[in-house]
Amino acid sequence: MDETVEGGVAGAAMTGGLPGPDGALARAQELLAAGGAVVAILLAMSVAAVAITLVKLMQFRTARIDDRRPARRALTLWRQGRRGEAFACAEGSRNPAAQAMLRAMLGCHRGLPEAMVREEVLRFGTAALESLRGWLRPLEVTASLAPLLGLFGTVLGMISAFQQLEAAGNQVNPAILSGGIWEALLTTAAGLAVAIPTVALVHWLERRVDRLAHEMDDLVTMVFTEDLVAVAGRREVGIGNEDRRDAPAGYRTAQAG
Repeated sequence: MDETVEGGVAGAAMTGGLPGPDGALARAQELLAAGGAVVAILLAMSVAAVAITLVKLMQFRTARIDDRRPARRALTLWRQGRRGEAFACAEGSRNPAAQAMLRAMLGCHRGLPEAMVREEVLRFGTAALESLRGWLRPLEVTASLAPLLGLFGTVLGMISAFQQLEAAGNQVNPAILSGGIWEALLTTAAGLAVAIPTVALVHWLERRVDRLAHEMDDLVTMVFTEDLVAVAGRREVGIGNEDRRDAPAGYRTAQAG
């Protein structure tokens, strides 16, 4: 036996049969060659999905879409009549909800018609959400196509395996069929490995954008409205002690507090 081969066998035995970096790379190349073009396509799709996910996470972090405190603080200041502080609080945040609120508050402060202000806020909000949803569609396509590509590769592999079995004629070797089957199933496993985390990522990212959209709509609406419970508590709307017995339980609790 060649000394190089003997050394490799001895090294593998000493490490418990676990391949080193070169062995792992060779094994990966072997699996890639066995999977053929389908596995290569799935690998490229997975790399693209990881790149898009990293870009989206950086975008969400820059926009601070989970930081709702400045927008809620600005709303509180606005309802207290401290408009200058409310403007400064909303302007200092990069959160799209705070920026939409800033436009709504400025429009109300300037006395513009409510319909015009709402139209501008809606335009800004739609553009901001569309930017945050950008590149989520390629992730959805990857999550949908990866299992189908894996299944397609399996079908092609099974066809090839049975062709080899037919060519063998009477000298059938079970290894031919079993080898073709595992190579065929490799593409299905690769497709599922790409699709499963991609589906989870898409739903997680979309949920974050949906929560921001709801928060934006809720806060902007509250710029044009008042907290009726707080107003009733401050102004004592004339409900006497006898009438309070007929008032809703929530209102009686608020008054008692």
